[in-house]
Amino acid sequence: MIRIRKPLSFTEIGRKDNQEDCLYPSDADEKTRVFILCDGMGGHDKGEVASMTAANALGGYLSSCPAIDIPVFETGLAKAYDALDNMDANYMKKPGTTMTCLCLNDDNYLVAHIGDSRIYHIRPSLFNAETRRGGILYQSSDHSLVNDLLKAGELTEEEVRDFPQKNIITRAMQPHMAKRHKADVYVFDDIQGGDYLFLCSDGVLEKVSNEDLCGILADSSLDDSRKLSAIKAMCYGKTRDNYTCWLVPIEEVGMTDLGR
Repeated sequence: MIRIRKPLSFTEIGRKDNQEDCLYPSDADEKTRVFILCDGMGGHDKGEVASMTAANALGGYLSSCPAIDIPVFETGLAKAYDALDNMDANYMKKPGTTMTCLCLNDDNYLVAHIGDSRIYHIRPSLFNAETRRGGILYQSSDHSLVNDLLKAGELTEEEVRDFPQKNIITRAMQPHMAKRHKADVYVFDDIQGGDYLFLCSDGVLEKVSNEDLCGILADSSLDDSRKLSAIKAMCYGKTRDNYTCWLVPIEEVGMTDLGR
């Protein structure tokens, strides 16, 4: 069984005029098994409605399922697209949203994403504080123009930071798509007590690097709440975009007690 401590989150408006990020569920405890973060597309109509619609439709379906594998997730994703199709169609620029999803099963976990909101699996025991390297077991690959250029060797890591088209994404969930974008979906069973699963919108990534994130989560002097506060403090007053995250601490991974 995968047992977690209290999941923690924040969702902040940053320097934008409205909040287009959405978390599912609105609150979570140690029994929560489905976590979703959606970020409505800036510059499009009703981004906040698109993110809320997709998150609630997908989360509501998956939370009703006793176990979540790839076919179950894909059914839920189709229902979320259907819910977007049922949105009010009175818009000038078609709304859209990114999607990140984490589902905890008894002996594995599923992650899925569309767009540039990100998912991490971090093992603090593997982080080297001197070199500021290691610790990331999984990091989702952004569906974005800048990431495509980086992977093609057209940009360096340094050039990415100031790239003017940094926010252009190459996949999103939108209503009435001729061809719905698929999610990248993976199932992993390498998970241990002490690990963290972290979902965040791209606003967090404006100020928090991978090295920063791993360093904070590996700091044994901080409890979970203070680790979350340290991540939030790096964004506060500095991030232009909305910034939102889920932090899911893994307490223990052990055998199921069949005698109960």
